[in-house]
Amino acid sequence: MQSKNQKPKTKNLLAASILAADFARLEAHAREALEGGADWLHVDVMDGHFVPNITFGPLAVRALRALREETDALLDVHLMIEQPERYIDAFAEAGADIVTVHAETCPHLHRTVQQIKEHGLKAGVTLNPATSLTTLEEILPDIDLVLIMSVNPGFGGQSYIPGSTDKIRRLRRMLDALRSNAYLEVDGGVKTGNIHEVVAAGADVIVAGSAVFRGPRSVAENIAALRGAGQSR
Repeated sequence: MQSKNQKPKTKNLLAASILAADFARLEAHAREALEGGADWLHVDVMDGHFVPNITFGPLAVRALRALREETDALLDVHLMIEQPERYIDAFAEAGADIVTVHAETCPHLHRTVQQIKEHGLKAGVTLNPATSLTTLEEILPDIDLVLIMSVNPGFGGQSYIPGSTDKIRRLRRMLDALRSNAYLEVDGGVKTGNIHEVVAAGADVIVAGSAVFRGPRSVAENIAALRGAGQSR
């Protein structure tokens, strides 16, 4: 089955992580990000078991579906949860476009990826900072996105782990060797001071939360600053 919203791959995308948004006005804050130039909305789902925090469920995705349909921005759902296969159907029904699972939580990873694709969604696989890229060797030809965590997952606002840059570079070489069209997404501590390094290493999609929604400047100004820094030489 073809993934829904199948389009030619676009690079240099920005996924605004709603984990850092104002939950009291989630839809309005997410709209600000999209109107300010973000391409996707990134939804970090945490269960308090696999990671030490509890965040959203399918209802949060459903609440953003109307905005997604209005703007055509993809809902990028990152499942930082144990037994993600139990919840994929619910997130698909709620309106997710991309569902990404952690290799660390899926003993039958190929089956889980196939479950995502059966809903017509893009299937992603995530690696924690200490998980080797060799984990991806067998699944890489079958997925639409690889997410490199550049912080230990669980909380927003953490600092980028410097060794992530080399990992991104090595993954870029793996994808290119396969002639893969999968997105290489990076999440964790990416800000104006290091975004160019991450993009230059080979990232296609940057997830940013605090760098988009926090600080004295407007959301649009934050996004413009990120894009400018990502393109600087």
